[in-house]
Amino acid sequence: MAVVIDNLGGTIRPRHPEKQANPETPLLRKPDWLRVRAPGSAGYNATRDIVKAHGLVTVCEEAACPNIGECWSKSHATMMIMGEVCTRACAFCNVATGKPQPLDPTEPARVGDAVAKMGLKHVVITSVDRDDLADGGAGHFAAVVRAIRAAAPGTTIEILTPDFLRKPVEAAFSVIDAKPDVFNHNLETVPRLYLSIRPGARYYHSLRLLERVKERDPTQFTKSGVMVGLGETKEEVMQVMDDMRSAGVDFITIGQYLQPTRKHAPIDRFVHPDEFAAYEEIARAKGFLMVASSPLTRSSHHAGEDFARLQAARLAKDLAGRGASAA
Repeated sequence: MAVVIDNLGGTIRPRHPEKQANPETPLLRKPDWLRVRAPGSAGYNATRDIVKAHGLVTVCEEAACPNIGECWSKSHATMMIMGEVCTRACAFCNVATGKPQPLDPTEPARVGDAVAKMGLKHVVITSVDRDDLADGGAGHFAAVVRAIRAAAPGTTIEILTPDFLRKPVEAAFSVIDAKPDVFNHNLETVPRLYLSIRPGARYYHSLRLLERVKERDPTQFTKSGVMVGLGETKEEVMQVMDDMRSAGVDFITIGQYLQPTRKHAPIDRFVHPDEFAAYEEIARAKGFLMVASSPLTRSSHHAGEDFARLQAARLAKDLAGRGASAA
């Protein structure tokens, strides 16, 4: 049983208390294309030391990301702010569920300092859901963006936010107005599966959040991702693509769902790399500026390199549009 130790009192409790009554599902053998090397390089250790020295939490660890060895060896760590306990209980997620601690007002400065010391050209900041806060943590998110700008002005910033469901619309506006370079919010799965996979969220609310980013600041890149292998159909994935494009989303990520424990949502199937290649071709045809589609694709995997490609794709599109207008 996965457990966490509370910061207060050192008490041990289940990491996912809401899932303890779930039946254990059979383990599926991973195909060869999903096997990765165990972490342990010098670069990995250096990144781990900086993260620990600054008392930071990373989604790389909390979500048991399969790419942690590769990313940390390159000093790429996705910071997870607002604590390590989430108020939601999504069926796919490995982040601990429970009652979070109060926000730490020193966290924005610590994140900014860590980004500067790691010399990051591009950083990804995500968070747990904080439904317990009046603004869902939006103000804290914005403060982290501003702190990174102050400590590392040359670093481009990508954020992966909660949905701010049932919060004042001004909460989302405050994050948008902090002007990250990329605003990411993942839809995660197709609408039909929301009740079982993402029960605390609402599909069309998440779409509207992404749309609001473009309405308020058309210069910001928007990004969203889905997992496959949960029982969705190809047609449903293509409909999600269309919905994202209608909301102005620039960048889509598509990756294989991997079950954190046997009490999480079961894997329906392992999607073959050829199917991911087909999804990429379809997404590009639908007009996305950038597409990342592979079994090991995750929101922050290769984020820096992908941001450079995203900028280049927008520039090429703008130049092509000017050329067509001149003609």
